[in-house]
Amino acid sequence: MGAYVLRRLLQTIPTLFGVLLITFILFHVVGGSPAAMTLGEHASPLALEEFDEVRGFNKPLLAGRWGPTRLVPAGPPRFVDAPPGANDEPRAPVRLSPGVYRPALSFPPRPGVIYRLELEWRAEGPARVGWRADPRFQALEASGPAFSKGWKTAALVFATPAENGGPALRAPELIVEDDAIEVRALRARRRARHVLDSQFVHYLGQTLRGDLGVSSRENRRVAELLREGIGPTLALTVPIFFVGLVVSLALALWCAYRRNAALDRAIVVVSVGLMSVNYLVWIAVGQYVLAYRLGWFPAWGFESARHLVLPSLIGILSGLGADVRFYRTLALDEIGRDYVRTAFARGAGAGRVLFRHVLPNLMIPVLTNVVIALPFLYTGSLLLESFFGIPGLGYLGVNAIHSADVDVLRAVVLIGALLFMAANLLTDLAYAVLDPRVRLR
Repeated sequence: MGAYVLRRLLQTIPTLFGVLLITFILFHVVGGSPAAMTLGEHASPLALEEFDEVRGFNKPLLAGRWGPTRLVPAGPPRFVDAPPGANDEPRAPVRLSPGVYRPALSFPPRPGVIYRLELEWRAEGPARVGWRADPRFQALEASGPAFSKGWKTAALVFATPAENGGPALRAPELIVEDDAIEVRALRARRRARHVLDSQFVHYLGQTLRGDLGVSSRENRRVAELLREGIGPTLALTVPIFFVGLVVSLALALWCAYRRNAALDRAIVVVSVGLMSVNYLVWIAVGQYVLAYRLGWFPAWGFESARHLVLPSLIGILSGLGADVRFYRTLALDEIGRDYVRTAFARGAGAGRVLFRHVLPNLMIPVLTNVVIALPFLYTGSLLLESFFGIPGLGYLGVNAIHSADVDVLRAVVLIGALLFMAANLLTDLAYAVLDPRVRLR
């Protein structure tokens, strides 16, 4: 068994790496800018840039030498002292006559950063394009064709001084000579320290160190938020899980024993009805009728155990129908076997046969169904916690989704994946304990 457990633990390493990679890509492809969603739409580009710099969002996504920056505003290129009307174009390209132009930057270049400015341009005549940097800059590379009828790129790579004790750093100057040009795009990027200085590697290193990051919404450590939320979540989900499991198994065994009787048919009909009612309907009816109209339960909060009774009842009832139908089917298949008929023929009582003989042989499919639910004991019920104001991990996850709190979302998904893999391993071990025919290889 020890060799099997070690092998399974080693197999979790590539699985966990895949989970980290997939969730990382999904959060960056599907979600918007965490800085804009946290600081608001009217935040200054400099504030957004500083937010990205603190949290590593200005690094390349997976790997590379260049990462994003907000140095150049989005949209058509804009230039200081451009000809009248040039900056009024709603879209590119922008026409520039011969002269010297300074790109309109969102903020002065940050100290101690290597930037790359890229200009896409073309001309009909023998135009020349060049860059002239601030004397305090260290120009590392400059490129660009002297003349081009097709769209070409003129790039400037420069390093700003580490300390900026004098006036604010000014934007490099664009020099256009001999003929007018058309500018289609102006982009800026900032250089990473090395190829692997990326957001994913940064996140991977944080995870390996046990650092789950900082919540951008709460400005607190994610680990601290998880510790605060796990208590309310388990106080809600553990009773739902165990009470629902015991009740559904007991009803399923009784229905199988009394199959085709009136009570069996009634329980099956009720189970189908429970399965057919949407989860939100249970919540709305429970809050309005039992909490608001009758006043039997509180409708909001987490001040006492009484606040958990109504959401727990809703959680149990909403999942009871499907579980009873599933376990009843398993029990019907088992109760018709020869050993059950033999036990009844020898005079064994119904309770002894059902709970000492039938139930143990049902445990393998029951465990398979239960293991799927175990990770949700940690993540909690998103709807229940949100509608009833329970400050658990489900409530935390919903708020993180609304505010694009990436670190919180990634931590919840990561720990949920770890729990799911651990539950699968424990289930396989339980198979070998419950069924002697199962061998761990």
